[in-house]
Amino acid sequence: MHALLSTAITATAFFTLVQGGTARAQDAVAPVSQCMALARALPGATYADLSPDAPLPVRKAAGSGEVHIRYAGHSTYVITTPAGVTIATDYSDWSSGGYIPRVATMNKAHSSHFTLTPDEGIEHVLPGWGSEARPADHDLVVDDVYIRNVTTDIRAYGAMEADANSIFIFEVADLCIGHLGHLHHPLEDTHYAQIGRLDIVMVPVDGGLTLSHSAMTDILKRLHTSIVLPMHRRGRPLSDFITMMGEGFTTDYRLDDGFAVSLKSLPRRPTIVVLQGV
Repeated sequence: MHALLSTAITATAFFTLVQGGTARAQDAVAPVSQCMALARALPGATYADLSPDAPLPVRKAAGSGEVHIRYAGHSTYVITTPAGVTIATDYSDWSSGGYIPRVATMNKAHSSHFTLTPDEGIEHVLPGWGSEARPADHDLVVDDVYIRNVTTDIRAYGAMEADANSIFIFEVADLCIGHLGHLHHPLEDTHYAQIGRLDIVMVPVDGGLTLSHSAMTDILKRLHTSIVLPMHRRGRPLSDFITMMGEGFTTDYRLDDGFAVSLKSLPRRPTIVVLQGV
């Protein structure tokens, strides 16, 4: 059973986690991120090896070590780990399609990014926002994946609401996979330090409802990501975003809605992978 959520509907329409599984346990030691970085102001990041002396409680899966990523539409990607853990990002009534993942992350910008009635079959429901007293703070290990979040601000009725959006990071099979959520402002050095290395990043490319193409491309270039996965593909044409990224990135249009990837198969040249979907 996933964590129970308070569904009192207010102007900000947020959940409050009240029990087990989706937030850091009071008496547990949080896992140590393998993707963390110490970010410097200019121009990029200096990466540190923060591997703990003792192994993380993350179970390594047998087999190829490949992660499968499928585009389910809008801002929802379904990540399947080598151990078979399924994760749906920005899970909502719009994008679920009857599919029940084991883990669902959400952001609250619009109803297309969350649901007040998640299926009871979802084991872990992770809202990207918390309350005024406590921002969302997720440190969760599910079999072979470690899931954490970095909060950012979000626009609400013309003002910025602090820590109301989350960048979710999935550490699995030695890959660092990030989902930027409904990002509304440029990232600061403290954000880059908390995020660390991202081999694969899911990025909104609408060019206005979230961030301008110029601001978003600045973020992606600083993250030094190997694979960029466009999402939130409404608004300005995707081609505008691709052009803005410049000649340092190649573009790979796929006929399928998903692909398998491992640390060894990451492209040598940064690549925008455009999957089938809306």
